[in-house]
Amino acid sequence: MDGGWERTRSAMDLIHDWAATDAEPGERAPVMLNDETLRDGLQSPSVTDPPVEEKLRLLHLMEGLGIEHACIGLPGAGPRQREAVERLCREIATNRMRVRPNCAGRTLESDVRPMLEVRDATGVDIEVCVFIGSSPIRQYTEGWAIDELLERTRTAVSFAVREGADVMFVTEDTTRSAPETLRLLYTAAIDSGAKRICLCDTVGSAVPAGVTNLVNWTRALVAELGVDVGIDWHGHRDRGLGLANTLAAAEAGATRLHATALGVGERVGNAAMEEVLVNLRLLGLRAGDLLLLPEYVAVASAALGVPIPASHPIVGRDAFRTATGVHASAIVKARAKGDAWLVDHVYSGVPASWVGREQEIEIGPMAGASNVVHFLATRGLQHDRATVDAVLAHAKRTDRVLTESEVMELLRELVAGAESAE
Repeated sequence: MDGGWERTRSAMDLIHDWAATDAEPGERAPVMLNDETLRDGLQSPSVTDPPVEEKLRLLHLMEGLGIEHACIGLPGAGPRQREAVERLCREIATNRMRVRPNCAGRTLESDVRPMLEVRDATGVDIEVCVFIGSSPIRQYTEGWAIDELLERTRTAVSFAVREGADVMFVTEDTTRSAPETLRLLYTAAIDSGAKRICLCDTVGSAVPAGVTNLVNWTRALVAELGVDVGIDWHGHRDRGLGLANTLAAAEAGATRLHATALGVGERVGNAAMEEVLVNLRLLGLRAGDLLLLPEYVAVASAALGVPIPASHPIVGRDAFRTATGVHASAIVKARAKGDAWLVDHVYSGVPASWVGREQEIEIGPMAGASNVVHFLATRGLQHDRATVDAVLAHAKRTDRVLTESEVMELLRELVAGAESAE
């Protein structure tokens, strides 16, 4: 190891965090997660609703990642959905899984009843999540009066509570709703027995500052009511802010966050679970092994028929891959110091080792000699100056990264040319 830097020093000696403050961090419970892949994820117009066997695989991967809760469907939507929900609950019971299921439905007894029937058939408690539109634009469009919304809220929540279920009350389009309306709805739901309330950025219109204001307002309301009620955040990414808003909700004090594999969901989708998991760990808001994350995303991708973009953060093909000379040179120098942490961080904001990967160095038109030396040396190939220069010169004439087979063929040509010149 390089004597100029001792690994025992804090990471802050090498990486300055502009988000850090001098304030002492307050004690708080780790943020919980609710996986919506098997509900909101299936509402994407481009996905395939997979067979139940694939849903079971995903459920076990959620369990392996330590995800506490999973929305496993809308049993009131039809026989196929109900059968899948029941099968997933039986899997949870048989394997004594830790992940706790919930189901979504409208604030109607007819939507709640199928959840309770599945619960009774399987012996697995299902958190009842009932939703209602709360924004003025929805009320105007639907012709709803606030008294009607309050009556539906009280009726549905009270029914589920009387039947022994835990209830989360969900306001659709919360981020475009007036505080006086939210106060009435949340108070009615809490008075009727709801244990959690869910704030929704249903159309992805929010920005982080607005999310912070909303969560703070909600926490103040809960404190004013003097109740122990959890606060969920469910955000979409129509403006590309799904992850940023979700992290803002966590920092502001939301206690459970919703996300889906690859961010699939209604329209352009939700916050991506793989990004939320990694960022919560980076922020110190959550711990846990993430080595199953690539498999979780790969299984979801195959099951739903959604390809993984090469540039997708954390799990994309290019997430820890470079063909640029300056980047490659720094990574090579970090490796020479014999410190895996340094390699993981010198040119990456996410440690590749967290998801079982490592920094990859390729050869392309933006490459430098370090790229070629590393590529050849790690494969036990000759990397004298003449060979390195020849490969680099060839790469500079191309318009893309060279494949391994192309480099090997070039090396064979170089050897053949040298032999014929003798």
